[in-house]
Amino acid sequence: MNRREPLVLDFDNSVGAIPGATTVALNDWQEAIRFGCTLRTFNRLRAYLDEQLPANYGTVLMGSGDYHHLTWPLVQRQRARGPFQLVVFDNHPDNMRFPWGIHCGSWVRRVAMLPFVTHVHVVGITSGDIGAKHAWENYLRPLQAGKLTYWCMDVNVDWAAKLGLSDAFRRFDDPDALTCAFVKQLKQAPQPTYLSIDKDAFSVDTARTNWDQGRLEESHAMAIIEALRGRIVASDINGEVSAYQYRTWWKRMLSGMDGQEPVPQSELDAWQAQQRAFNTRLLAAIAESSV
Repeated sequence: MNRREPLVLDFDNSVGAIPGATTVALNDWQEAIRFGCTLRTFNRLRAYLDEQLPANYGTVLMGSGDYHHLTWPLVQRQRARGPFQLVVFDNHPDNMRFPWGIHCGSWVRRVAMLPFVTHVHVVGITSGDIGAKHAWENYLRPLQAGKLTYWCMDVNVDWAAKLGLSDAFRRFDDPDALTCAFVKQLKQAPQPTYLSIDKDAFSVDTARTNWDQGRLEESHAMAIIEALRGRIVASDINGEVSAYQYRTWWKRMLSGMDGQEPVPQSELDAWQAQQRAFNTRLLAAIAESSV
């Protein structure tokens, strides 16, 4: 069991108080980093985090799913624990083309191709990002290299077979079937694991976010975390809900195109309370399954 205390990367004040956690104030970086940025800007943040983060910490909470690209440097910080696989809960592949740098939907390709990462499993995708209409937007290299698998529902992915990528797509009719198959996979091929959770993979009954959401329930997450008992070497959680108005025009445009809806202020407190209660349960389960 891992008793290291959580670490909060506080960009957007959405995580709330967590007993024992170390908090790194990053509000001044919110506009620059949220949703996406150039690699130059991202590397400035990476250097800053290297100066600020403690030597040892537990699960990292980074706030909104708009910061999921922070998983890339967090994984790199764990290279000494490698080789290991990544298990990513996400309603999106996060493997989409973004030619201007890095953003919350493009980081998986970079992590999958790291030499100490054996494989990336993205679990719970229902987004049309992996359908035929958006096939060209997916980075194919990690799929072709056998280092990335999409575990998905509700999307026609027949196009993958035409490119010889059938093995990289595991499609299921419902979350129970997906979870059962994935747990079986984890038990058949046990590996040290970095766990990354974006709560947009879950139904709105489990956790409300301001992204389009998937169909997983809390029970599915807990079954997978239990299947990883004794093998989680590091972890992060995002998908908190927070209200923010971008000053940068292209971020306003692209986030709108991605279906991000403004959070009703009247509902924000209730959504965050639901999220924080879920975080408490996730943190406890992850700690029990960590090395």
